[in-house]
Amino acid sequence: MNPSRHSFLLATIIVALLAACGDQQPPAYQGYVEGEYLYLAAPQAGYLKSLDRPRGSRSKEGQVLFTVESDPDSLSLAEAEARSDAARDKVKNLSEPHRPPEIAALEAELRAADAALQLSETQLRQQEALARQKFVSQARLDEARATRDRNAAQREAARQQLANVRLSLGRQFQVRSAEAELQAVAAAAAQKRWLVERKTVTAPAAGEIADTYYQPGEWVPAAAAVASFLPDARRRLRFYVPEALIAGLKPGQRVEARCDGCSEPIRATIDFIAPQAEYTPPVIYSRGSREKLVFRVEAAPALEQAATLRPGLPVDVRIVGN
Repeated sequence: MNPSRHSFLLATIIVALLAACGDQQPPAYQGYVEGEYLYLAAPQAGYLKSLDRPRGSRSKEGQVLFTVESDPDSLSLAEAEARSDAARDKVKNLSEPHRPPEIAALEAELRAADAALQLSETQLRQQEALARQKFVSQARLDEARATRDRNAAQREAARQQLANVRLSLGRQFQVRSAEAELQAVAAAAAQKRWLVERKTVTAPAAGEIADTYYQPGEWVPAAAAVASFLPDARRRLRFYVPEALIAGLKPGQRVEARCDGCSEPIRATIDFIAPQAEYTPPVIYSRGSREKLVFRVEAAPALEQAATLRPGLPVDVRIVGN
């Protein structure tokens, strides 16, 4: 063979080997997309009033998904709120000083009681004088004395009522009692309101309605799931790494995954490495030799790409960063 030709072939082989070494990529680990579903339910039983989002549809955070009939809880809430309003008005009435017209009316009642008492005392003295001269009977004298005693009692009651209104210290116990009653009825109203509000279930995050289990008009038991919901942030990459290579992985490392039909690599970050090894799952089919013991590794995909990932989709994952 021509020496120059031999040298040219040798150089070509070396360049090809170097190019092959330069194109060598990190190993790919087989895995799949996993979805962590939420099963949404109302805490109270009732008929399903509406199913606002059908299965397979996407929902934004806070969007209403379904509603359970709130009767009779709404009626109990109205009663509790009415009791709370009444207790609040009572506290306000006891806390504020009495209005001047109210005090003036009580003062007028006291003056009237004083006048009635003075008149009855005068009449009693007259009857006593006539009784000593035997001009009136004992019954008339007893009647005059009873009238005087009654007017004296009414006058004392009017005086005590006016004093109670003017003296705010004696009302503090009533105010504290009314405030405690207000707290009790307000707590009962808050509990009823919580039950009524929880019968309207909203999306906890952006995601997809995976399935529904009841139709409007059907009876839904308490805490029975009406819909399964898959948030975008709960779609994950799950892949398996041989035990001999697991030491090189750690949470926070960046990975890229590829799948059939994916237009671009899926960016993700490792956030979980199983503490124990397990046998290769049956769902994983290796193109080469199967490893007996592997470690499960999970990674959170970029949020902007998560919505496109379907649970169960096979992926090939490569480590791309520390």
